[in-house]
Amino acid sequence: MSVSNVIPTSSFAVDGIRKDVRDIGASLIREVAHLGMGRGNIVPLWFGEPDQPTPEFIRKAAIAALEAGDTFYQPNRGITPLRDALAVYGNRLYGTALDRENITVTVSGLNALMIAMQSILKAGDRMVTTAPIWPNIVAMPKVLGAQVTTVPLHAGIDGWQLDIDEFIAACAPDTRAILINSPNNPTGWVMPAEDQKKLVEFATERGIWLIADEVYARLIYDGSDVAPSFVPYVSDDTRIMVINSFSKSWAMTGWRLGWITAPKGVGGELEKLMEFSVSCPAGFIQQAGIVALEQGEEFVASSRARYSRARAAIIERLRDMNRIHLPEADGAFYAFFRVDGVEDTLSFAKELLLSEGIGLAPGEAFGPEGAGHIRACYAVSEDRIHKAMDGLARFLAR
Repeated sequence: MSVSNVIPTSSFAVDGIRKDVRDIGASLIREVAHLGMGRGNIVPLWFGEPDQPTPEFIRKAAIAALEAGDTFYQPNRGITPLRDALAVYGNRLYGTALDRENITVTVSGLNALMIAMQSILKAGDRMVTTAPIWPNIVAMPKVLGAQVTTVPLHAGIDGWQLDIDEFIAACAPDTRAILINSPNNPTGWVMPAEDQKKLVEFATERGIWLIADEVYARLIYDGSDVAPSFVPYVSDDTRIMVINSFSKSWAMTGWRLGWITAPKGVGGELEKLMEFSVSCPAGFIQQAGIVALEQGEEFVASSRARYSRARAAIIERLRDMNRIHLPEADGAFYAFFRVDGVEDTLSFAKELLLSEGIGLAPGEAFGPEGAGHIRACYAVSEDRIHKAMDGLARFLAR
């Protein structure tokens, strides 16, 4: 029988895909968003991105680079001026002595996470992280055939907390990597500096890699300019990679530009993975990144102040609702709250969207530990916060 006479079936094709991939669930956040996209009068607080466009001075830098013909392949690890600028940026924030050899530029923080994991994890290895957690962080090791152990963050009167001894105890002999996302998505939890030190000492003694996802590092509301970081611990004597991105601090989510800070010898290995996956970040986008670093501090500060006001507004509104329990947190730009009487938050989020036009993310998207919770991104205007909270209050009163 010729191929042209065979009636293809979806199961035949799908069964040829690796089971590791097939077993990964689709994004529940996207499931809610797809239900709402294209509808009018929606207040979308489902994704983790600011509602303001990238600042004009950054956009103009990209336009100028395009007009100058910057449309060709670039070095796998990023152009030298951007790597230098990122080293200077890190040294200013953390008092370190980084140079370009510590820096690998990537096509987004997500790409940075993926190549970091690809460089470390093989099938059968184990990664330990906290939960609730951004679902992509758990999915990526599974794509590689690795196992993931999650240790819960606990919500108490002092906000979200991690028992660092419980976390360390969860690192079984087959643990190859630890991943810490701080400030945390979705909870806003920030790992204290003393716990970071303890974890670095443990990981170094055991020879475990520590991957730190610090894309929300500048979004901290305790009066600091930056959250406690693992960057000062990066050296040739530690196994640490710190992931960062231009997305959150400079409102550049759609640009897809990130970077890894790592021991100098590691960059050459990451360079291979860049070559065999995405090749390189676009040159004109990297030029915009340089301008963001060199001229963007005023924007970072003003954005943080704006989010701080929105944070205060959403905390006040949520705590006025009888069925809502909201542990306070000092970082990122999310309110992650529990709703009494609600376990199936995916259905809750869909019903809220269809009846009130309010788009929130279901807690189940962030693992079993997120059950009964809802995430709202408050990187928006206060008017949008109040409109969303008005709709939520009406919905809960039914």
